[in-house]
Amino acid sequence: MESEIAAIWKNNTWEITDLPHGAKIVGVKWVYKTKLNEHGEVDKYKARLVVKGYTQQYRVDYMEVFAPVARMDTIRLILALAAQKGWSLFQLDVKSAFLHGELNEEVYIEQPLGYVIKGAEKKVCRLRRALYDLKQAPRAWYSRIESYFLKEGFEKCPYEHTLFLKKTEEDTFLIACLYVDDLIFTGNNKMMFNSFKQSMMKEFDMTDLGRMRYFLGLEVFQRADGIFICQRKYAQEVLQRFNMADCNVVFNPIVPGFKLVKESTSTAVNNTLYMQIIGSLMYLTSTRPDIIFVVNMLSKHLTHPTEIHLQAVKKVLRYIKCTLAYGIFY
Repeated sequence: MESEIAAIWKNNTWEITDLPHGAKIVGVKWVYKTKLNEHGEVDKYKARLVVKGYTQQYRVDYMEVFAPVARMDTIRLILALAAQKGWSLFQLDVKSAFLHGELNEEVYIEQPLGYVIKGAEKKVCRLRRALYDLKQAPRAWYSRIESYFLKEGFEKCPYEHTLFLKKTEEDTFLIACLYVDDLIFTGNNKMMFNSFKQSMMKEFDMTDLGRMRYFLGLEVFQRADGIFICQRKYAQEVLQRFNMADCNVVFNPIVPGFKLVKESTSTAVNNTLYMQIIGSLMYLTSTRPDIIFVVNMLSKHLTHPTEIHLQAVKKVLRYIKCTLAYGIFY
């Protein structure tokens, strides 16, 4: 909490003032989270001051809110290019990224619990920069980082607005890809890497995570014979979430020739649970092409799943457990 408040004052995020007549005050709260690494071990404990953005009104407190994030296809393409060319991938993390976004609207928030200024208890904070959970915070942050990249001579990809390329006359270049506050980059010149990191750390408060090893649930292993990715930790979390961590294993995700049809006679099951399992498996297909076909087939029955469909999707989870137990694909 002390670190979060220090970052807020350092970024000149707000100013203490009286609430203007007729202005609306937005509440804030503290959110606590334990961050884990790729091994499931505690990496750090984090406290975040967030705005109660659900109380904001469209066209009153904010206008545009959309901000792009990198697609998984783009991330896989960068990994494939780096593996083909023998390049190294590096990762940076922006500390309190949304605190860097500049606001165009006037937003007033209450003073955070535990840090109310003595003698100014009735005053409020007028935001100069964005805070987390503010409706326009993602867009404000993206506008800020986009302007930085363009100022530094990067070109933005017209088809993927979170992908930036910087090229020199000596045919050296650097590729950077942004996913909210996580940034990965690669290229063919180490001097450009060092210059880029120094420039970023000068402009923003950042953490240099070194060589890319864990990004959006993907575990990345950079070796001399190539780059390998898996989602072992995520797969284990999926099994635990749906109470399948101790299930019996099977050696294929579906019986060959088995067909799923819309059943009207079978017992209906909770479609929310069914959709949650399918959604988790869809993200797992980022590194598991062996389950793409069966997940695609099962996803056709999201609205009215029956016991047969649920048993079929649980069989996929049992197959995932098998691959974890025997080290297949990992």
